[in-house]
Amino acid sequence: MIVLVLWQYASIRELVPEYLLPSPLKLAFIGWDFMTGALDLTPYSGTFFKHFSASVGRVAAGFLIASALGIILGYSSGRSRTFNELVNPILNGVKAVPGIGWLPVALVWFGVGQKTTVFLISLAAFFPVYMNTCMGAMRVPEIYIKSARMMGASKSRIWTTVIIPASIDSLLAGLRLAMGVSWAYLVLGEITGVAEGLGAVMMDGRMLGHVDVVIMTMILIAVLGWLCDCMLTGIFRLSSKIGGRHYVL
Repeated sequence: MIVLVLWQYASIRELVPEYLLPSPLKLAFIGWDFMTGALDLTPYSGTFFKHFSASVGRVAAGFLIASALGIILGYSSGRSRTFNELVNPILNGVKAVPGIGWLPVALVWFGVGQKTTVFLISLAAFFPVYMNTCMGAMRVPEIYIKSARMMGASKSRIWTTVIIPASIDSLLAGLRLAMGVSWAYLVLGEITGVAEGLGAVMMDGRMLGHVDVVIMTMILIAVLGWLCDCMLTGIFRLSSKIGGRHYVL
C-alpha cells in the first residue's frame, strides 16, 4: 500500500514521466476498461475475457502436458538407476538451452500460434515437475519398501501406498513451480504474433506506444499466476483433508 501511495504521489508531482510509468490510478481505470469496456480508453476496451480465455487455455494445455510427462518420467527415473542414467544426460542437455533459444525451432516446427506457445510452456514447465518428482522418488527410504514387501504388498500396491505418498510433497512443490513457469513462458509464446492472448495484448500495446496497457497486462498476468497457485494449493489441501494426509505447501 505504501508503494502505491508513493507511486501515485510521484505521478501527481510529475517526478516520473507518465509515458514511462503511468500512475496506479490510471492503470486501475485501464484495467477496468479492459475488463468491462465501460470507458473506451484503449483499442482493447472490453476484450479481457477473449484474451483471458485464450491465454488460460494455452497455460492449462502446456501445464497438463508438462505435468503428465514430468510425473511419469520423474518417477521412472527416480526408481530406476538404468533409466536415470539413460534419460538424465539427454534432459540435462535440453534444459541447458534457454527457453528463448527454443523459440526459433518452435516457430519452424509449429509456426506462429497456439502450438508454439503450448510447446514452449510444456518444455519449460516439464523440468520443475520432473526434477522434483525424481528427487522425491529417490529419497523414499528403502526400509519402507522392504517392509511393504515383507507384508506381501504387490508392486502396484507399493507404488500407491508407499512410493507416491512418501514423495508427494516434492511432487507438489514441482507442480507449483511449474505453474509459475507456465505463466512466464506464456508471454514468450504469445508475443510471437498470435492474434489473441494477454501476451499478444502486451506486444500490441508496446508497438502502439500504450505503456499503460503493457504494465496493466503484466499486473494481470501476475495476479492470474498467483490465483492459479492459490487454487492449486487449495486443491491439494482439500485432498489432504479428505485423504487424511498432511502436505507441506
